Amino acid sequence: MPELPEVETIARTLGPDLIGKMIVEAEVRWPRTIAEPSVRKFKEQIKGQIVRRVGRRAKLLNLELSSLNLLIHLRMSGDLQIKHGMSRPEKHDRLILRLAAPPARMRSAPAAGQSAADDAITTLVFNDTRKFGRIWLMADIREVTGKLGPEPLSADFTPKGLYHALHGHRRQLKPLLLDQTFLAGLGNIYTDEALHMARLHPLVSSGSVTLRQAARLHAAITTILQEGIRRNGSSIDWVY
Repeated sequence: MPELPEVETIARTLGPDLIGKMIVEAEVRWPRTIAEPSVRKFKEQIKGQIVRRVGRRAKLLNLELSSLNLLIHLRMSGDLQIKHGMSRPEKHDRLILRLAAPPARMRSAPAAGQSAADDAITTLVFNDTRKFGRIWLMADIREVTGKLGPEPLSADFTPKGLYHALHGHRRQLKPLLLDQTFLAGLGNIYTDEALHMARLHPLVSSGSVTLRQAARLHAAITTILQEGIRRNGSSIDWVY
């Protein structure tokens, strides 16, 4: 399952092809992929929406649209592909979004590196072999993300804050770090790397971590994640 660096890399990869484009058609090929709203409402509400920003919250990709948000959780086998022009769907394609440049009267200033004159069809395909991925279309993403913990690369995540948060639980350290309501975005790969760098045993009690150890762990988490993003994640070969 992709973790924070992989999803951040996906967001940065998709942005140049999607930002400023208008969704002209949605083809839902497996209804259960759409968690919310109904498929009928999804197709109605997403049509005409313009992609304003492509970002991330925890392990969720967030396409910020004109008036809604498209949240995508890739889970085990989800795969996002950009294709140019019309193309034939493949076996495991679950959602196909076709986008084009909006009419001139609807356009804002083009994003850096984009041409406002590019009117070709751009296709965003969500391919998911195991059918675990889910997609939400909603006005307020907090309906899905409201219980998530802080972002480990945000200013809200500090060594002292981590220390106090660890001491607010009596749990083994690694399972707690993997808990998305405690800290958002970490999975097995980067948690193991951070604990190794911080020289902390994964099964030690969170309440036994000293302030100095918490500062070391904080530095390790941020360093490992930043390095993961710099290297485009650890398993980013599924993005096209």
